[in-house]
Amino acid sequence: MKNYLKNLSLNKKLALFVFILGFMALFAGSPYKGTQLKVDASELAMIVQKEVDHVASEELAGWIVQGKPDYRLIDLRDEKDFTEYHIPTAENITMTSLDASQLSRNEKIVFYSDGGIHSAQAWFLLKANGYKGVYILRGGLEEWKYSILFPRLADNASPAEAAAFEKTKLLSTFFGGTPQVGGATETDYPKMALPKLESPTGAQPKAAAGKKKKEGC
Repeated sequence: MKNYLKNLSLNKKLALFVFILGFMALFAGSPYKGTQLKVDASELAMIVQKEVDHVASEELAGWIVQGKPDYRLIDLRDEKDFTEYHIPTAENITMTSLDASQLSRNEKIVFYSDGGIHSAQAWFLLKANGYKGVYILRGGLEEWKYSILFPRLADNASPAEAAAFEKTKLLSTFFGGTPQVGGATETDYPKMALPKLESPTGAQPKAAAGKKKKEGC
């Protein structure tokens, strides 16, 4: 069993995790007070596995650059980690305070954490409570680091890859990142200094996007 789980991809692990959560929810009810969950565990697991409700780091970066106001980006990590670094426009709502957060049902909500498990938990809880516009940042903050902050051009990159990297460099610089060329591996990413917490030029802080209408959960 351990070897089977070890060989599963992240998406399949999340799908299995959501299926188990759905099965438990049928007996335990909802973490949201006074609400009984109605879930189709197989359907939710399929959505996670096929990444139907995922947002890529590059797509999110584009929203931020454009100053799009029609989403809420939720960082599920603890306050200390959030203070050290978070993706621009993100709000800090931990898993333990999700119940009291009063997230609106008419909003597009994107969750992220370090990897993907906490995001899958939060995604599942809202999906099971009837939220439609709930998404997960694919790969979480780790993927954001690899794709946006510290993109790398391989030594043996093709001309097409090199041309694409020139565009990626501009996006990385916009977010205070440090594009890399050749040499190191992904194990070197933790050693790289994260950008200072300043809104990138042109991006609008979430507080400036105007108040959103709140609804009860």
